[in-house]
Amino acid sequence: MKLASLSLLLGLLAPAVFSPVSQPRPVSVATRPAPVLQTGADQVSRYLPYLKGKRIGMVVNQTSVIGGKPSVDSLVSLGVNIVSIFGPEHGFRGNASNGAKVDDSVDPKTGIPIISLYGKNKKPSKEQLDKIDLLVYDIQDVGCRFYTYINTLDHVMEACAENGKELLILDRPNPNGYLVDGPMLEDHLHSGIGMHRIPIAHGMTIGEFARMINGEGWLPNKMQCKLNIIKVANYTHDTPYVLPVAPSPNLNTPQSILLYPSVCLFEGTIISQGRGTYIPFTVLGAPALKGQYSFSFKPVSIKGMKEAPLHQDTECYGLDLRQYDTAQLRRSKQLNLQWLMEMYKAYPDKARFFDMSQSREIGNFDKLAGTENLKKQIIAGTPEAEIRKSWEPGLSAYKTMRKKYLLYK
Repeated sequence: MKLASLSLLLGLLAPAVFSPVSQPRPVSVATRPAPVLQTGADQVSRYLPYLKGKRIGMVVNQTSVIGGKPSVDSLVSLGVNIVSIFGPEHGFRGNASNGAKVDDSVDPKTGIPIISLYGKNKKPSKEQLDKIDLLVYDIQDVGCRFYTYINTLDHVMEACAENGKELLILDRPNPNGYLVDGPMLEDHLHSGIGMHRIPIAHGMTIGEFARMINGEGWLPNKMQCKLNIIKVANYTHDTPYVLPVAPSPNLNTPQSILLYPSVCLFEGTIISQGRGTYIPFTVLGAPALKGQYSFSFKPVSIKGMKEAPLHQDTECYGLDLRQYDTAQLRRSKQLNLQWLMEMYKAYPDKARFFDMSQSREIGNFDKLAGTENLKKQIIAGTPEAEIRKSWEPGLSAYKTMRKKYLLYK
């Protein structure tokens, strides 16, 4: 072969990998880069013209970013007239502890009033909505019934429906979107950590959940909120997604977010989930388990994360889940119940395991689980397969109902 022909052939094959002992191979279709995932907020060109000329209110927190920059700052710089900011649990900047009351304030950077939806009022008032033409919701969720941002969504939709305001949702992926599992919430256990009859892991984005709230008539008097949803581009429920910003102070790592649906149940027990450490929701333990586990950690007071954690300043012994392979959860598409069953079995004083009367955590295992049966089953030593069977037919019925509101595969 002539030198010129060889050079042409090599050029046509680039960027294939060459070696002296193998023939050049074209790049496989399977190795081509996947389309770039874009959140609803990142697709500014799709909604910016709709915002211009309107008085805008925004339901946002520290997860509300456009290309890494706070969405409020970005949109103000683009000439959007934002007149009000509404902040959920943990506040607009995400630095308040779980359950802590958040007061109204003013954003020092933009001078825009910040109205707390986790203080004296849970939803925007008529007077507050009279000052805006359109409300925008842009908050990252993690796909659990007891994570309160879906409650904020419900309250905001109710206020918009009552006052004839449209809600524009800039949708974001659910990092646990593959997971639909757990007992259904029983009506008598309705609370601030469980508003809707859904399982622990609901498997929906905020946009999809809003469609479900409307479609199932969950607003008072079956009111309907006018919705406009900017979908996530190139997303499916099986798409792994690493959040660019921690959604709350104690979900500060990708590992904690993926373990959260299974580990949060321990907040209704005497077992610490690592609040008061910098590795929350990736460790489990209690002082009484000394001698049964070699791993230990010590909860301390941490401002903004947990000022008075369970077992404060006391060594806790138990499980280190920081290296747990979360791909197992994705393969099984199930909550992990084995940790709960194991630690109850290991705990020496069974009567205290679910007794949270002296605890400074959220407490009330039944409200977290959404049912009184799970606690009874753990105490009785019920096999896992039988526990899961007891979640039916409610769980399967939910999965069928959920399909009506999906925006993604």
